[in-house]
Amino acid sequence: MTRKLSPLTRHRLRMFRANRRGFISLWIFLALFGISLFAELIANDKPILLKYNDNYYFPVFTTYSEKTFGGDFDAEASYRDPFIMERINSNGWIVWPPIRYSYSTINYDLGRPAPSPPTANNWLGTDDQGRDVLARLIYGFRISVLFGLTLTIVSSIVGVMAGAVQGYFGGWTDLLFQRFIEIWSGLPELFLLIILASIVTPNFGWLLGILLLFSWMSLTHVVRAEFLRTRNFDYVKAARALGVSEMRIMLRHVLPNALTSAMTMVPFLMSGGVTALTTLDFLGFGLPPGSASLGELLLQGKSNLQAPWLGFTGFVTIGLLLVLIVFISEAVRDAFDPRKGLPKGAAA
Repeated sequence: MTRKLSPLTRHRLRMFRANRRGFISLWIFLALFGISLFAELIANDKPILLKYNDNYYFPVFTTYSEKTFGGDFDAEASYRDPFIMERINSNGWIVWPPIRYSYSTINYDLGRPAPSPPTANNWLGTDDQGRDVLARLIYGFRISVLFGLTLTIVSSIVGVMAGAVQGYFGGWTDLLFQRFIEIWSGLPELFLLIILASIVTPNFGWLLGILLLFSWMSLTHVVRAEFLRTRNFDYVKAARALGVSEMRIMLRHVLPNALTSAMTMVPFLMSGGVTALTTLDFLGFGLPPGSASLGELLLQGKSNLQAPWLGFTGFVTIGLLLVLIVFISEAVRDAFDPRKGLPKGAAA
């Protein structure tokens, strides 16, 4: 049997929906993110489906050699090759994605030096290497959001655990932990990130680990304060007197109260993760060269002032993404605001 939502949860959902700006922003964000998740089916230099000699092939998901379509080599078939295209079209048909370029595909038929302006073939133009801007935008948007979500989840887990230990046990544990956080948070974060990123070969996992070194502190003080406030409540003392383990008390009786305060900070943590990745990519210390990246798109705009579509596209995309996250964050904050709790007389 499905458990019904509590009156408090229903009230918070109503408060979230009441913030029209945040509610609409959530749906726009989910729509854009959902589209980017299927980037391979939207922007790709390989067909989604093709029929050749009464056989069906799915090049987006499977690699086929040229010999499969009558070529001479065992290498992967290039579906932009006129010979391969002629062979397939004469013996079947092809279903292409709406955008016939992947994030790394170079358009050699521009007819002019790159970067080239928007055309019917390249809807947002190309960058200085002849790669389609719209394709890189879709893939870069997905990487940025996935990076921000992953960093937010991992940072929240670490930050909540650290704050819980500090607040619940107090004493020397809290004192030493606080001194460590004060010293650690005083370090020049950006400089350390640049140094670490220049020592190791940057990739998604390394950048996630490096940024995690500092991002977990965002939630620690909120959770710590809630645990310090709650640990001496009567129901906690009663549970301790009944022999309930410390871990069970923390997880079952104290943590739910702390999560209410922490939830208001989580969306802002995500916007910080997206901004940090964009900054590192812009400075050249982010994802590996050639990766689809919003920060790299901004760098392209800075390096090619004669091609304003590059900087404009990057600015609008990053601005829109951060605005949506901030609006959603404000709606979540209002929904969990204790001053806007259940109306008098409502069941708890």
